Amino acid sequence: MARRNDIPYDSPKGIRPAFVFRSSGRDRMGRFSEAFARAMGTSYFLIGMTVFVTVWLSWNTMAPVPLQFDPRAQNFTLLTLILSLQASYAAPLILLAQNRQDDRDRVQIEQDRQRAERNLADTEYLAREVVALRLAVKEMATKDFIRAELRALLDELDKDKEPDEVVR
Repeated sequence: MARRNDIPYDSPKGIRPAFVFRSSGRDRMGRFSEAFARAMGTSYFLIGMTVFVTVWLSWNTMAPVPLQFDPRAQNFTLLTLILSLQASYAAPLILLAQNRQDDRDRVQIEQDRQRAERNLADTEYLAREVVALRLAVKEMATKDFIRAELRALLDELDKDKEPDEVVR
């Protein structure tokens, strides 16, 4: 089995041989099913399918009997089979696309949960830091406190000097 980068050296760059195995089958099928489900959910698909069925029914109803390939007399058996075949392939492909979307959603939810846990831890850490800063600020001497202490010391010094001057 050839890997993705096993391209012969004599091949032009950008052109891959048809026999090279390009990606895993599950991934390729998953991408195809998502594209298929995405396309079936568009208004263009519904309009196109409506036009197709309308043309089919109109032709097989109004065309001369020898030109009808799915006559009305047989209740449009071929159209019924084609639509049944489409539905039988569409349902599993849509389910596969939904399963892949569920897997992506599960991964996204897990990443969101981890991000929320980190945010909660960061918020708790910051809250503890804010509390520590508030406590530190309460214990820190403010300008008013220092001025009051200096005035008290000056008053004490002034009181100590006054008795010395009286003694002289």
